[in-house]
Amino acid sequence: MPQPISQGNQIKKRISVLVFLKGTTAPLVLYVENPLALYEEISQILKLNSSATKLIEKNTLGPVKKVCIQSTQICAVALQEEQYI
Repeated sequence: MPQPISQGNQIKKRISVLVFLKGTTAPLVLYVENPLALYEEISQILKLNSSATKLIEKNTLGPVKKVCIQSTQICAVALQEEQYI
């Protein structure tokens, strides 16, 4: 059952970047300062569809503090808006 929102709590929104990797069922959820820029960077890599592997290394703000991904392992990327208190 949802908890009632007290007057002192305001609902906030944040955007995360979901990175879908080959061979996995759940996406990697990344919280960064500029999610749109990271989304654009990864989508450009997907558009180029290069067979050359590029190593993507990012510092993040969420539970995952640093991530390193091979570009050839990425199959999709998405932006997700979340509400939190």
